[in-house]
Amino acid sequence: MASSAAAMAEQACRPDLASLRGSWGQAAFTVEIADDGRERAQGLMYRDQLDPWSGMLFVYERPSDTIAFWMRNTRIPLDIIFLDQNGVVRRIAENAVPFDETGLPGGNGIQYVLEINGGMARRLGIGVGTELRNPVLGEFAAWPC
Repeated sequence: MASSAAAMAEQACRPDLASLRGSWGQAAFTVEIADDGRERAQGLMYRDQLDPWSGMLFVYERPSDTIAFWMRNTRIPLDIIFLDQNGVVRRIAENAVPFDETGLPGGNGIQYVLEINGGMARRLGIGVGTELRNPVLGEFAAWPC
């Protein structure tokens, strides 16, 4: 893990920081929050790059079984990480293909989605069971602030 990511993971819980931990270690990403319909619809479309330790955290009002993503107008490959109401990773769509309109469903009970650069999840070891820390999770967080 890069030293900057380790230092960020140790910082206080902040809205613009998505910290992840698992048996593989810890990492943190500076994130933009998409918590309304317009922001979630726009996502990371039309961007030519995403800084290595950056991403976008999509926040939904409640868990859902119908959350799915696609890559329409998205120019960069992404890892799309689907998390439940506790901030626990349930599924990862790795290296989603730019411009592909195939639906990528999150599965049951998804409330949060973290998008990071394609291939980063595998490089770090992020997988099912990894926990997210961010203030938006509130009282249900598996890894509370």
